[in-house]
Amino acid sequence: MPFRYGIATMTALPHLFVVIEAEVDGISQTGVAADHLPPKWFTKDAARDPAEEIDDMLTVIRHAAQAGAGLRGATFFDVWGQLDQAQRAWGETAGFPPLLYRFGTALVERALLDAVCRAKGRPFHQLLHNNDLGLCLGELHGELDGMSPHGLLPPKPLEQIFCRHTVGLSDPLRAGDNADDPRDGLPHALESCIDSYGLRHFKIKVTADPAFSIPRLREALTIVSERCGDRFRFSVDGNESFSSIAEFREFWESARADPVIALTLGNLLFVEQPLHRDAALSHNAAAAFRTWDTRPPFIIDESDSSIDALPAALEAGYSGITHKNCKGVVKGIANACLLEKRRRARGSALIMSGEDLANVGPVAVTQDLAVQAALGNASVERNGHHYFAGLSAWPEHVRAAMAEAHSDLYGGPPRLCPLRIDAGMLRLTSVNARPFGCGPVFDDLGCPLDP
Repeated sequence: MPFRYGIATMTALPHLFVVIEAEVDGISQTGVAADHLPPKWFTKDAARDPAEEIDDMLTVIRHAAQAGAGLRGATFFDVWGQLDQAQRAWGETAGFPPLLYRFGTALVERALLDAVCRAKGRPFHQLLHNNDLGLCLGELHGELDGMSPHGLLPPKPLEQIFCRHTVGLSDPLRAGDNADDPRDGLPHALESCIDSYGLRHFKIKVTADPAFSIPRLREALTIVSERCGDRFRFSVDGNESFSSIAEFREFWESARADPVIALTLGNLLFVEQPLHRDAALSHNAAAAFRTWDTRPPFIIDESDSSIDALPAALEAGYSGITHKNCKGVVKGIANACLLEKRRRARGSALIMSGEDLANVGPVAVTQDLAVQAALGNASVERNGHHYFAGLSAWPEHVRAAMAEAHSDLYGGPPRLCPLRIDAGMLRLTSVNARPFGCGPVFDDLGCPLDP
């Protein structure tokens, strides 16, 4: 079903695999990563042809793969650092924005993590907790010098998380609202999804057009309140559609004036990235925050293009940041550690949220969940199964293998193999037990590889 986010509506896109061979402690090991190639996210330019943006994504991924070939190091972190440096130097020279060229790094990084975890025969969270990956946090955030993930991240990964359901800008809210229901046996409208999955966490997308967004926000929250009572939480995603904090403040005050919306604001988690990435960390944004004492908590997403983005955001007045594997696992780990250090030092309520970009299996979603669980992100936007109908795009043997290896996470009709969402939660026992979240390993044709 179509997914309208920001300036784009997604109806189809490529799904790409990266497969590497790595030697880890003398063991030759295959590693796999995968992701969508989503136009209008890494570079939000309405004028560009989506096909050109996909070509750019392929270019940065191919360069990262070539830059990674032959790298050697004593630890995973050593190799990652060489890859990151090479990709950054090339990307800046080639004129690609950091969020885009680091997408290539992130895919190779994940494939290498998969290989390391499989070669060592231990899950990601154990290697992270024991710092067997050799992370030097002080090289990423200076104030973390001498500290390790062991002292800053949860001692155990989360066994379950809230599935935070996205309400896209074109999603039907009530059954019968939209004649384009795919009629595939899966819930389509918001109220149907709540009834089917027991959802309690939501992400509602808005635009800078109050005439469209405020009535839609009111209706969405009315439906959620009808079905969940007061037992729900929600975030609001501005998708970079506002020109300034002043414009968003005017929008927010109008929303607060609506009696239905006002009753729900105690359930708000945060507001995500209302400003374009070029303006979100500006002096003007910081100054506007300083004059808005009653503002809701804000976090950045698309502005998270470099390791210094989080300190800059906190300095500007934001309350936190998102994690998505497509922005980098190492960077996400360092950001989670920095937020925890500052929470302890200042007693402030800083936020790391788990977010999605229509993430799907068989590889990408389990790897992302493995990281979210290890970082302790308890509310994660997880909607790929909604827009892409479970694993229905994959061959039967892939669906069968996933249903067997991840029976707590996947199941239902074999032709769809959707995520299992029970009382609004995803169970992660199988994800946490697997090397880097994944059970079987697949190549780019959907064929199992010998792990």
